[in-house]
Order: sequence, then C-alpha cells, then structure tokens
Amino acid sequence: MSVADKVFITMCKDILKNGISSQGEKVRAKWEDGTPAHTIKKFGIVNRYNLSEEFPILTLRPTNLKAAIDEIFWIWQKKSNNIKDLNSHIWDSWADQDGSIGKAYGYQLRIKHKYPEGEFDQVDRALYDLKHNPYSRRIIVNLYNHNDLHEMNLYPCAYSMTFNVAGKKLNAILNQRSQDILVANNWNICQYAILVQIFAQVSGLEAGELVHVIADAHIYDRHLPLIEDLIQRTSYPAPKLLINQDVKDFYDFKVDDFKLEGYQSGPQIKKIPVAI
Repeated sequence: MSVADKVFITMCKDILKNGISSQGEKVRAKWEDGTPAHTIKKFGIVNRYNLSEEFPILTLRPTNLKAAIDEIFWIWQKKSNNIKDLNSHIWDSWADQDGSIGKAYGYQLRIKHKYPEGEFDQVDRALYDLKHNPYSRRIIVNLYNHNDLHEMNLYPCAYSMTFNVAGKKLNAILNQRSQDILVANNWNICQYAILVQIFAQVSGLEAGELVHVIADAHIYDRHLPLIEDLIQRTSYPAPKLLINQDVKDFYDFKVDDFKLEGYQSGPQIKKIPVAI
C-alpha cells in the first residue's frame, strides 16, 4: 500500500468515525441545485509525507498530475489571478466575466516588497533565502492578506507555506484553512510535493518532508458514499516521479518536465458534485 493511500484512508476513517456534522447549522456552501452543502468535519488534521521515500499520489483513484502542476504553476510561477492563463476549468465558478478571481492567489504572490537585499515578491524572496540563507527560520509565503480579502472571489484555502532546511533537506509545512477531502486532498498534496521538490532542486537541496496541516478537514454529505467506497479499494505501490534534472531555474519548469513511472490506480470517480 502506498503511503498516500494509507494516510488518506486513515484520515477518512477518522473523519467518518469522529467527525462533527454541520446539519442544523447555517453553512455558506451550496450545491448546484441551491441545497445547503453540509459536511462532517475534523479540526486540526496533520499529515506527513517523506518526499525522499516516495511521491504521495493516490492510487485508490487517479490524480491528474499534469493538471495539478498546471494549476500550481498558474499560482506560483505565472502569479496569475486570471483563469485565461489556466488550462483547466476548475476555477470557472469563482471568476468574473473578465476571467479574474479578484486579488487572490497569484495576485498576492506578484506583489513586491522592499527588503535590505532588494525588492522581491514572496516567491522570489523564498527562493533567494533558500540559496543565500537556507538556515533562516523566516522563509514563509503567505496568501492570506486581510487588506485584500474583500476583493477576493474566494479566500485562499491553502494559504501559506513555511520552508525549513535541516542538513541538506528542504522541508515544508502547508497550512490550509479548509479542505474538501474528496475533491482536493490529493490534488493539493501532489501540487505542494512538486513545489517542495523543485524548490529543492533549484536551491541545491534535497526534498525532505511535507507536513500538511488542515484546520477544517471535511467530507460533504453527497460525498459520503463515494468516500466509503473509495477507502475500500485496492491500493497499489507508489509510482516514481521523474523530474527533468537539467532545469535549474524555477521559472523554466514546464508541465512536461514531470513524468510518473509505474503509476497504477483504481478507476476515476466520475461526475463528483462540487459545492460552491
């Protein structure tokens, strides 16, 4: 059984057994038909993935890695807040007629700030420190800007990354205020595992541990039978992630620089309802 599958199954069983239902409470999210989208949730889930041992992609069902990488590059590399720069349609529900999602995600990452060493946006500051001051305990990228929340079409879910170097290993903590476990959990894990690995590569480091902290880890009511079926499936060994080792600059990476070797998975779950 892959580590990603084991962690996912354990987390889902915990939520199903010990989670708290929002039934009877006022909730913001709704289904497409207007029905309130209730959840069962656990507070403060912490999952750990050792990226030096295996790539944490689910095998219980497939994760579209190329689309996941395209989205993380849209935010961290292109620093865009416009869905016209994205190849998928996952953000369409939160975009205005011009394609903008407001002052969210990539918008926050392209804002430049002045430091004694020069002017950097948050991504470039992190990359600078990893190369020039890797033992700093201040390498943090934060998207949750209270000054701009009122102009964001969706508050950032995965809102901060804390990078920390130990020896030659680059470790990171991904903080997430809220997560739809069925739709987004492994998607986000794959994205930020990729981010840690390529930040390590361009900084002359090795990928270490990714720690994922979820404040509100929830399963939607209409997802319950899907989750219950999913965690009973057969698990396969983790595939090997191959990254183009010739790329030395973060901004030179392309989606095609990543390949999975030996990826087996169960069937995809089609037409998953998404609460908005």
